[in-house]
Amino acid sequence: MTPWNARGYYGSVSHNVKAIYQRYLGWFDGNPAHLWEHPPVEKARRYVDFMGGADTVVDRARAAYDAGDYRWVAEVVNHVVFAEPEHPDARELLADTYEQLGYGSENGTWRTFYLSGATELRDGRFGTPTETSAPDVVGQLTPPMLFDALAIQIDGPSAWDERLSLDVVLTDIDERYRLTLANGVLTYSSRPQKGDADAVLTTDRRALPALAGGGLSAEGLAAAGLTLTGDPTVITRLARVLDPGDTNFAIVTPD
Repeated sequence: MTPWNARGYYGSVSHNVKAIYQRYLGWFDGNPAHLWEHPPVEKARRYVDFMGGADTVVDRARAAYDAGDYRWVAEVVNHVVFAEPEHPDARELLADTYEQLGYGSENGTWRTFYLSGATELRDGRFGTPTETSAPDVVGQLTPPMLFDALAIQIDGPSAWDERLSLDVVLTDIDERYRLTLANGVLTYSSRPQKGDADAVLTTDRRALPALAGGGLSAEGLAAAGLTLTGDPTVITRLARVLDPGDTNFAIVTPD
């Protein structure tokens, strides 16, 4: 019997072992059937067709549910929901299944995912209640972390034809970074650069998080204590190709 203080209350062995494998060996397990699989929706449609249609799958899954094989029900009915997202019986059965799996989960993270999935199936998407871009969170980012946060928001296709460079000078810690937008990608470097940037943003470590604030603009940066010299359109052009994403995304449905 595993001692209570060594049990999986947060995470699980089966979950974490996959992460260890993926870190050192990558996602591929050596089975060529997994090399070029159909995307989830197309795969689901094919599975449901092979299994006799949505109604047949749901009817047979109910028997597995009654037998307590919730893991199997989750696997097969998930295909029905992805193939026919509005199938009411499939949504109801899958929600009930996730609820049962959640009740039986010892670790909190799995339980939260299961119960969140059940809620989405019954009541629709409910968004992200936690504000991850709150000032006290953003304020803890190092300059490289903040630049990474900007880089992942770049809408590559929209930014493809845009070319700009911005030097960020942090006076209190004597650091300088060159941000470059080219080929739809925002990169940065702390190494000395040849030539001048299109613009220079001068600030200190404390005020730098304003660069990651919503509604990026030259006026907003100035109000936060950041000084911009050079081409004043750089900030506007950068802001135009930022896509912060939609936090109200679906978890267990394809839309």
